[in-house]
Amino acid sequence: MSSTLEAGAGRSQSPPTGMKKEVFGVFGDREALSRFRSERAFDAVLEGEGVAVGVRDAGLGASGRTARYSNDRGSCLLFGDAFPADGDPNAARWLLDRYEAVGREALAELNGSYLVVLEHGGEAFVATDPIRSWECFYADLGGVRAFSTDLSALVSRVDRSRVRREALLEFLHVGTVLGDHTVFERIDRVPFDGYLTARETGSFRRFVYEPATFDYVGELAERLRRAIRRRADLPGRKGLLLSGGKDSRILLSQLPGIEQCYTIGDPDAREVRSARKVARQYGAAHTVLVPDDRYLQPTAEKLRYTQGIKESLHIHHAGYNDAFDVDTMYHGALFDTLLKGYFLERDGVSAFGSKLPSTRLHPDPDPIDSLLGTLGYYPEASLRLADAASDYFGDIALDSPDEFLRERFRAELETCWERTDSVHNAMDLLVIKNQPVLPFRTHIADNYFESFIAADAELLDWHLRAPPAYRHDETFWRALKRIDPHIFRHRPPSQPHSSIRMNQIERFLRRKLPLVEAFQPAWPDRDEVYRAYDMDEELFPFCQTVRDLPVRLKLRINDIRWWLA
Repeated sequence: MSSTLEAGAGRSQSPPTGMKKEVFGVFGDREALSRFRSERAFDAVLEGEGVAVGVRDAGLGASGRTARYSNDRGSCLLFGDAFPADGDPNAARWLLDRYEAVGREALAELNGSYLVVLEHGGEAFVATDPIRSWECFYADLGGVRAFSTDLSALVSRVDRSRVRREALLEFLHVGTVLGDHTVFERIDRVPFDGYLTARETGSFRRFVYEPATFDYVGELAERLRRAIRRRADLPGRKGLLLSGGKDSRILLSQLPGIEQCYTIGDPDAREVRSARKVARQYGAAHTVLVPDDRYLQPTAEKLRYTQGIKESLHIHHAGYNDAFDVDTMYHGALFDTLLKGYFLERDGVSAFGSKLPSTRLHPDPDPIDSLLGTLGYYPEASLRLADAASDYFGDIALDSPDEFLRERFRAELETCWERTDSVHNAMDLLVIKNQPVLPFRTHIADNYFESFIAADAELLDWHLRAPPAYRHDETFWRALKRIDPHIFRHRPPSQPHSSIRMNQIERFLRRKLPLVEAFQPAWPDRDEVYRAYDMDEELFPFCQTVRDLPVRLKLRINDIRWWLA
């Protein structure tokens, strides 16, 4: 479905500009590539009979990083970070050799976070890693199929008034475009755990749930240790985005080369004080990034990393780029989803009109209710959204936003059953396929040397084989303590007890009892920052109806109008 969009009033909108690291290619020859991009835009160009591709990456050629290789039988570009089974420093060479031997099964032997462009034996294709941690967009342009890791490289070549209405509504109401689409009718994405050819797309079977019985804690500990050490030799001065919680401190424990830690928050906040103590424990310097307008400011630099499919809210650190005096930046993104079951619905005991959470899984969850409750949906505000934002997007009215979203989530859930054995795993898979926080990682990977530790093949295998009943905080805590018995010398501020159950009870009571201070959230209060810097006046100076919406919805409106303007 299409609609013509009207330019809205507000802060001036810059056109999308390109990323520092990019893959851009065509299913065609070098001449076809040059129709769209100058070769001077790239660090290297590979040409085969059926595909030509350029790559730009400061890490090109470094061991374990972006690599290229060609011989008289084929060519391969491997973008991102990848670790071949035999330790070959040139992963592209290894993959092409393995592909000659076993075909596409070679992709299942590759470990890392990557995008592959490979040609051999008359076959050319683009392939994602098992969780699509790098997006790849494609469009058919004048008889040539072009693809890129940077949406902005294709946006200028299509009619931006041809908007996919369902995708636009998904973005506005939940902050994520579901499935394989974008908001642009003529641009799509390579599927999750999938591939792209000159004429089709398809999926692999690398990411399939197969629960098994094994030592869940011991295996998680060993695999975490190996995954982290596998990525210990990134170049230059090393930094870490550190919270006061659990996920990122394991990196500090296992990577003695980290010199500098960064935490966003008020210097006196418990989360920041805890992070400072953890950094000191492991001998790293610590810098506090005070939450000011940079925390939320939707600059062009930040918005390009949303790729028009995820909201910018999750790129917490982008405004502080000038403060990061490092070459390599580590992070613990997706540990909560893949290793701790953050999106699984837990059982609980009702008390004081609420539910006291448990580590036990809910025996019969409603996956749509549960996911809508955790993915940034505002039922009441969504009823007002169409009228409030009509000046920017034209007619986006729905008879029932709730029913629209339920239908869209039901359709997306249906795509999960062939890879899952239970409703709980289907819920996790739906979120992994549509992971809302990936722009956080995309920004880091584009500006620094970075390695996506949670995407390690051994950790993904643990996620797929550990039953959902064991993917929770307690398993993760026990694994961390096996790796480093001193890791909780300074406890996370919202988890003062060694017992997960006791932490849940205290959190519940602090939230419900009068005169008792609740645990402070890990992140700064976005509403307070938005109000303190009068961002309505900057973003929506002439639109009172938008001003009345929740801050998160206002930021989504600004995010997507930047891409559509």
